[in-house]
Amino acid sequence: MTANEPLILKHGGYRKLKSFQVAQLVYDVTVRSCDRYVDKRSRTHDQMVQAARSGVQNVAEGSQASGTSKKTELKLTNVARASLEELRLDYEDFLRQGGLPIWDRDDPRRQGLIDRRCTTADEVVVWVKEEYARGQHGGSGPGGHGGRSGQSRQEQPSTTSTQFTMSTYPRFAANRTGTASRRLRPA
Repeated sequence: MTANEPLILKHGGYRKLKSFQVAQLVYDVTVRSCDRYVDKRSRTHDQMVQAARSGVQNVAEGSQASGTSKKTELKLTNVARASLEELRLDYEDFLRQGGLPIWDRDDPRRQGLIDRRCTTADEVVVWVKEEYARGQHGGSGPGGHGGRSGQSRQEQPSTTSTQFTMSTYPRFAANRTGTASRRLRPA
């Protein structure tokens, strides 16, 4: 250390980090998605929201610690990455269990969302509505041929003429209204 170097290096400023901004957006979208489609009393709801929160918090804490300990900064950054990976797997489980496709990395909708550079959950909602209106849902969206479902394109049944509505996936519609458990119990 030289005489001109400060004892504690400059740190913090995490709100300007792209990793923090994206993690915060993922958290906001996850809270909305879970509140709408996953039973609020379920362990899955809690796990997904907490994994998203952990991603945000650990990016912030790692940035704060960077001035005094690079080791701590890296540790917390890795915790954030692991939390967001756990969340990604939860989303994949949700889609798979609901019979919905998981987009491939080269899916044009995925790239379109990335290129959009949304900064708020509301902007993501606008993008989703625009994609739906474009008709992207027919060939590659819910029930379509896109994504990784374990079947080849030839083996998957064609559903391009099927209109997506909340009744197409009653489990999700039921979770949205909170009446799933009442409807599924025998009378």
